[in-house]
Amino acid sequence: MKENKLYNSLLKGGLATVVLTVLFLYYTAGRCSSQELLLAVPFFLIFYFVQFVLGWESVIQAFVAWNGRRRWNVLIFPTVLLALYFIYLELNGQNILEGNPALLLYTIYFPVLVYGLVNDQNRKIGWIDFSLFVLALFPFNFFSLKQNSDLPINGSGFDAISHVMIILSGVYVFAIVRGLKEVGFVPEIRWKSLRTALLVWLSFYAFVFVFGRSVNFITVIGYSDPVGVVIKTILFTMIGTFLHTALFEELFFRGILQNMLTRRIGQGKSWLVFWMVGFVLLLIGAFAVGYTLEGKMKWFPAFVTVVLFTSAYFLEKSEKFGLGVYTSLAITGVTFGLVHYHAKSIIYIGLACVAGWAYGYTYIKTKNVFYSALVHTLVNTGTLIFGLKMMR
Repeated sequence: MKENKLYNSLLKGGLATVVLTVLFLYYTAGRCSSQELLLAVPFFLIFYFVQFVLGWESVIQAFVAWNGRRRWNVLIFPTVLLALYFIYLELNGQNILEGNPALLLYTIYFPVLVYGLVNDQNRKIGWIDFSLFVLALFPFNFFSLKQNSDLPINGSGFDAISHVMIILSGVYVFAIVRGLKEVGFVPEIRWKSLRTALLVWLSFYAFVFVFGRSVNFITVIGYSDPVGVVIKTILFTMIGTFLHTALFEELFFRGILQNMLTRRIGQGKSWLVFWMVGFVLLLIGAFAVGYTLEGKMKWFPAFVTVVLFTSAYFLEKSEKFGLGVYTSLAITGVTFGLVHYHAKSIIYIGLACVAGWAYGYTYIKTKNVFYSALVHTLVNTGTLIFGLKMMR
């Protein structure tokens, strides 16, 4: 039975990889040399096949069994990832020592080593887990890899091995080594989940359109290109957004952070303390964001924070949805919005908080990062889909 489940997981991941590879070949045709494309395709197949199978429960169980045979088996997977990364760079004439290779090694190995030494998969979620989450992501704010690992190397930039490698590392560390349940990094088609994702997206965009038009944040610009060109542009913009942005952010914000917060609150048997602390800290942060940026409606991020936390409060009080589910949703949703400070737009940040709630709600209902990433992708490309422009 276990072998059948593992086989089915590998088959589904393989089919998803084939579909994406066909799109990859279509998109990159004529954008790079045949030699570059032939060199990129094997690495593309390997990395995306692993990405599409790693989150399945049967694959996770197989990894856990393998890692349990010897203590240091836990280091084999990240070592293989790094080896493939460096081989690809060497084959394409990149200097593997350029930039910050030590920080890359830290990001890949540090959380694995910590969990490998202290981890008990039955241990409750605690400060070690949240500390490792922050420490594993922290370096990305301060360094970028100097090497070009695009697939293909000088072509369209369909994706980059370094980007996929960090996603795979996140799934491996938290879902496999730590044993965090319901990370939901599974590319499966479920019509009910798809319907949920589409309804959340349409509801969010209806709100954004009505609100945005009322405050002159959104303008209708329509389309200037032929329909075929517009459709192709939308399709590949969506694919790029899904792979480059949405899947990464939804894995770490929803599949890991929101997931861990919900479990931690549930362990404590009380959501109110977490709600109060999260509300106070994030309300202060929302006021700071609003009043340090130029523009009108400086109160807007704080107002959204109040609305989302108030909603979470009454949903928690109803005791119908599980302890801590909506408290963690409010915390991660507002945090997600506030970290978009770099957008330098007060209204955009407030709407990003609402979007964070929408993505997190989708994750709660589907238990799948890929569906929250789908909503994220549709939101990010919504202006292109509907012919709109945001006046930041």
